[in-house]
Amino acid sequence: MSTPEKSTVYGTEDLLISLCNSVTRVLGVATHSQIHYSGMVQRISKTCLKPDIGCFVLFDGGFSGLVIINFSGQAAMELYANYLLNMGMSKDDLVSSYTSDEVSNVMGELMNQVVGDFTGKVRRELQTHITQNQPKMLVLNKQVQLSVDANLDKPEARRVTFYTSNNNIFYLELAIDRTEFIKLYDFEAQEAPDPDALMAQSQAAPPVPAPPPAGQDDTDALLKSLGM
Repeated sequence: MSTPEKSTVYGTEDLLISLCNSVTRVLGVATHSQIHYSGMVQRISKTCLKPDIGCFVLFDGGFSGLVIINFSGQAAMELYANYLLNMGMSKDDLVSSYTSDEVSNVMGELMNQVVGDFTGKVRRELQTHITQNQPKMLVLNKQVQLSVDANLDKPEARRVTFYTSNNNIFYLELAIDRTEFIKLYDFEAQEAPDPDALMAQSQAAPPVPAPPPAGQDDTDALLKSLGM
């Protein structure tokens, strides 16, 4: 009997790196700025929402978990402003305080895009499926921390420090059930869809012709069948 080759195993740190790369890619593209994360990761005993803005998303399916991003007020305002300016909004139309609902809404939208990018990679690269809920945002003062329980059986929690292009700081926390993905056989991971190509394909498709107007005879037959 031939000796089997050593299996490829994906664990918590691999999932964490994938999530961190989703954060840097999505926020970098959305804000046209450089986002990077620390080369060190912290093992933590619990996940918390912390000041100034805390955001969390729960996911479930092939494995369960929780993603939290805690933004400092400066980091939130930098990302908020860069995102909307990149979308074409005038600087005069931006709010001036991170406590504004508009800032929380933008952070929630970006968080949704980040986790959506991550779940897409999980589907393509690990061949399993997870779903996410809508992000929840809270503006917190300096005296408040909220512990978030994801109801995991054997939780593993990690924290990673991120830096914006202006060196403002925010933190990502990930809690997931202890799990490993073991590759049983080689396969080609699906490529990420190119949104520009999909848009071009949609625009190039011939328009669907409208159905011809019903003639009077057809209308009369329909009314007759309805007893009218």
